[in-house]
Amino acid sequence: MSERREVVGLIAGQGLLPLLVAEGIRQSGKRVACIGLRGQFDPALPALCDEFAEAGILRLGRWVKIARRFGIREAVMVGRVSKAKMHDPWRIFQDVPDLRALLLWYRQLRHDHRTPTLLTALADNLAQDGVTLIESTRYITEHLAHAGVMTKTHPDALQSSDIAFAMPLLEELLRLGIGQSISVREKDTIAVEALEGTDRMIARSGELCKAKGWTLLKSARDDHDRRADVPTIGARTIENLHAAGGRALAVGAGKVILLDKPAVIAAADRLSIAIVGI
Repeated sequence: MSERREVVGLIAGQGLLPLLVAEGIRQSGKRVACIGLRGQFDPALPALCDEFAEAGILRLGRWVKIARRFGIREAVMVGRVSKAKMHDPWRIFQDVPDLRALLLWYRQLRHDHRTPTLLTALADNLAQDGVTLIESTRYITEHLAHAGVMTKTHPDALQSSDIAFAMPLLEELLRLGIGQSISVREKDTIAVEALEGTDRMIARSGELCKAKGWTLLKSARDDHDRRADVPTIGARTIENLHAAGGRALAVGAGKVILLDKPAVIAAADRLSIAIVGI
């Protein structure tokens, strides 16, 4: 009977998130059939999966072949993809685009490289062969930020004021598709996240604002496509925030994943950083 359990596919890139999703799928009583993106996935991931195979990042035809072999009808796609590894000259012959990827690029992506466009095109392409991408948070809802203060440390009056001031600004930035994070102190905008990612934006904020106690805000649009690329905060983010002088973090409730939520909250408590779900 165990062999007849429903199969859920996992297309996995870098980081802790694919491991959490694999564990969540298993805890739901379903089988995990994983396509690990070559050179990207965590070495611990295969042991958490019932079925596992590697595929190049740009080998969409192989993705489909593996999905058929494993009986994947629904799949979660999570994890970062390192552009540095994608351009590693030693891997170019493994990750050269196949015909399916080239046609997708030429027909739909060559004039629009935005992440939402890429995700929609990829999801539509996989759906042609019966593989439906589902919300990346379906099996890890316990790791989503919830409303209210999540830590023992509460934001002080300055930080609460900055959160109230900056959240509308962040929502406008999200609407315009500029970035997912903003840092503020005393109602002054320190930095806005762009292509560099949250960790580099945190470091830049610390360089620009020498005074400790500034606040970081991170969220996603209300209509954000949760089939991939859901904003995340990890324990390392908390450590980087503390090192740069930040002392409060406000995140969109239900819109941001805390990578291993208990560990993130424990790190914040240890470093006296307030985490608030808005």
